[in-house]
Amino acid sequence: MIMAGKCIQQRIECNLCFALEITFMSPVHSRLENKHFVPDLCKMGIVQAKSAPTQMRNIGQEQWRPLDEVTAHVDKVHFDGVMRTKDDILLNAVTDLLQAQTVHDVVLKAHGVRQQLELLQAFKSIDIILDTSKGPDASPDGLEVIFNIKEKSPVEGNISVLTGNNEGSLLFRLLAPNIFGRGESLSADYQYGKKTVGFNVATSKPFLNWAKPRLNQFVFGQTADYIWSGFQEQVRGIGADFAFESSPLVQHTLRWEGVWRNIRCLSPSTPFEIREEAGHSVKSSIKHILCMDQRDDPCLPTHGSYFRLYQEYAGLGGNVGFLKHEIQYQINKCILGDLVLQASLMGGLVRTIGENSNVRINDRFFLGGPLSLRGFGFNGVGPHAQDCSLGAEAYWAGGLHAYAPLPFRPLRQTLDKVCRTHFFINTGNIGNFAFTDDYHHNATVLLSRLRWSCGLGLVLNLASIARFELNYVFPLSSEPGDKSKEGLQFGIGVNFL
Repeated sequence: MIMAGKCIQQRIECNLCFALEITFMSPVHSRLENKHFVPDLCKMGIVQAKSAPTQMRNIGQEQWRPLDEVTAHVDKVHFDGVMRTKDDILLNAVTDLLQAQTVHDVVLKAHGVRQQLELLQAFKSIDIILDTSKGPDASPDGLEVIFNIKEKSPVEGNISVLTGNNEGSLLFRLLAPNIFGRGESLSADYQYGKKTVGFNVATSKPFLNWAKPRLNQFVFGQTADYIWSGFQEQVRGIGADFAFESSPLVQHTLRWEGVWRNIRCLSPSTPFEIREEAGHSVKSSIKHILCMDQRDDPCLPTHGSYFRLYQEYAGLGGNVGFLKHEIQYQINKCILGDLVLQASLMGGLVRTIGENSNVRINDRFFLGGPLSLRGFGFNGVGPHAQDCSLGAEAYWAGGLHAYAPLPFRPLRQTLDKVCRTHFFINTGNIGNFAFTDDYHHNATVLLSRLRWSCGLGLVLNLASIARFELNYVFPLSSEPGDKSKEGLQFGIGVNFL
């Protein structure tokens, strides 16, 4: 039953009486490494039990015992600081905790409750305190679990900087979290940059489940200048997606979007091939995005792998129809001490379906620049018309990288986390390839007319939210129409080849 102060009570009869050795301090997150139990010592606070000594020793007539051998039951669960969150969500979160049978289970399942509640994105902090059960109806081995919770404000706002595609922009955000008390939220974003201006209004509803499901609906708009191709695109659309995890670290997103798009020429000198693409189009598509990120850092990893699969089917309505696939893979390995080797690969393919005769320029792939194939201009590889990139229906690119510590030994431990030297070799290909059922022929097409580049430089990790590269690059091989670029090249963004 729900009691004053959000207390959930369970009455359990038991015969073993015990207490926990606890260091009392201001509430902080409980530590799961507390593995041992000391009887006949009771200090109320957060569980921070000492590790058991190598030799078992007597304390009175008792001995050290592992926590998973000590019987315990949860008599009460308190939620302090909860004002707007509904009781049914809290009851659902603690169901498993109330079934705990040992002290070890209590600690682990209390941590699991906190992880579940964090999915609501409604709280600034969630701290856990374990206490022995008190009162006339307390069971001999009963525990009370107290969650000290600080809820987010009803309305929040912030200004941040977004980085990507070698462009920085300001993001203004208003957020109303936990609107109806079950994690529902409403957000409104406005992005302003030199090349991109856009807005996004979204609602979100999480569900407490092992798969961490979340339902989102959104309305968005964007106006972006694609200078490398000489056109401007205006987009307005609505959509909804359902995100979940099929297993830990494996995230799926199923999304539908209905989009109106308009292409305009940026100048009178825009080539005819792009002027043909100008005008309105309507796209209705479904997407599946699979992402598995096991890296220790998204911007400057030292180990782990990353995999992303993007699939889109357009043709549920409107005048655009295609099937699009894109894949990215990266693996990192630390060898010879602090030397990190990285291998990366990406590729994509799009094909029209139905009565559509070609893929529009705003649905094609582009390649080149400091974030992909270094040593070339931004999206400067592949078919061109009068120095404007036309994009293509297929591409692939790969890279081998080596990251080494800076040679400044007095500052090495500090600098290694944010800055490293960078050596690389990149290759790739892009075009409107004609594939057949002959796999040998297809491989020959993909491996012909390759572009190559190599170089060295510095990589800076910007608080794990963006990455900055400054390299001296050497284009080794290019094709007519490509915009090769030898010398210093810098890039800032999140996703790099």
